[in-house]
Amino acid sequence: MGTSQFTEGVRSLRAPALRNPSLGAPPPGAGLAGVAAPASGPSGAACRQNPVHHRFDPLAAQRATQRERFDLILTGSVFWDIIFTGLQELPSPGTELWSEGMGSCPGGVANQAIAASRLGLNVTLAAAFGDDGYGDFNWNILSAREHVDLSSSRRFPGWHSPVTISLSVLKDRSMVTHGHPSPLSASELIGDPPPTARAAVVPLEEELAPWALAAARNGTKLFGAVGWDPTGLWPGGMLANLKHFHAFMPNSVEAMALTRTDDPWAALYSLADQVPLAVVTAGGQGALAVDSITGEEEWVPALPVNAFDPTGAGDCFGAAFVVGCLAGWKLADRLSFANLCAALSVQQVGGSLAAPGWGDIADWWRRVNMSREGMRKQWLRRYSFLEDVLLDVPAEAVRRASATIAHQSDA
Repeated sequence: MGTSQFTEGVRSLRAPALRNPSLGAPPPGAGLAGVAAPASGPSGAACRQNPVHHRFDPLAAQRATQRERFDLILTGSVFWDIIFTGLQELPSPGTELWSEGMGSCPGGVANQAIAASRLGLNVTLAAAFGDDGYGDFNWNILSAREHVDLSSSRRFPGWHSPVTISLSVLKDRSMVTHGHPSPLSASELIGDPPPTARAAVVPLEEELAPWALAAARNGTKLFGAVGWDPTGLWPGGMLANLKHFHAFMPNSVEAMALTRTDDPWAALYSLADQVPLAVVTAGGQGALAVDSITGEEEWVPALPVNAFDPTGAGDCFGAAFVVGCLAGWKLADRLSFANLCAALSVQQVGGSLAAPGWGDIADWWRRVNMSREGMRKQWLRRYSFLEDVLLDVPAEAVRRASATIAHQSDA
């Protein structure tokens, strides 16, 4: 695919809306890589039986020499998300619509925390939690079920936990949110010095949080993300702070807005001049990146899927890409793995519920190997690196959760 053809496809993408920028849903197809999605989803029999799952650690070989306490630091707001799926349209004033499915789960920064933890990273999260039922639910799911460290998080009496209603309509989504500013900043929650970690995902802003600067000085690699700017100003001064980052991972719309370009490749090259590892995600057009450290430059296409709900897909992409970086994979494999995790997530009811674990990835690889579809050879070649990785994944490896208020997702 030439640059102009790629750009034309990207220009048709809508700007990401609201608080969680995500990788746009890949184009519809006959199931993931021509392989039908599994029959058992969040509401399947496997979830009802609540099997015991085992965490698989893709970095196990590195643990003996690792000095850091954590693999990944995350900060931000944790929302209690209620997701309605299968809507054909938004409700008109004075009307009521019935959705085909729904789920409830921790959202916001919890999407990426859970996605990274299910992929085997030791994740610590600094966030505010209310002492209400929403806060109880989110805290319990993150710490007890998803193995996310909350030692830098705090409960605040009388503080209302943020809540979001997400309406998934025709592969897009709209949100209604209620919340209040955190009683403490991320730096106040984390303290000084911050915990030692190999990586941290940090929002790119005109003023970086003190904890992030301290972490970078201590050897933590900063992976940058950026939220949508509703003002449309996109202050160029933010880019100067990329000197503190190891990587920057915007989507194509954000990247072009920040660099004042109208081409995702031009945006990528502009960012590559300012940060060692530049990544631009482009939804159904895949992802492109330049690693100035290794000299690699890659474009990896998205996998064709029947997208069900795009909520949190960008968070899955980011978490998976960090895993690949920490594991030392080549750039094409890192992008392919991140694309796969995002594609797996959009086939299930959204947010943290949909984030795949190593069990889901092993299931997918097994289906690809068994498939007779014509595209099978393409994906066997592109994902051949998984063959060695998956050798050590146990049959009971972590799979998607069924943790909702109703104990399982009603999808």
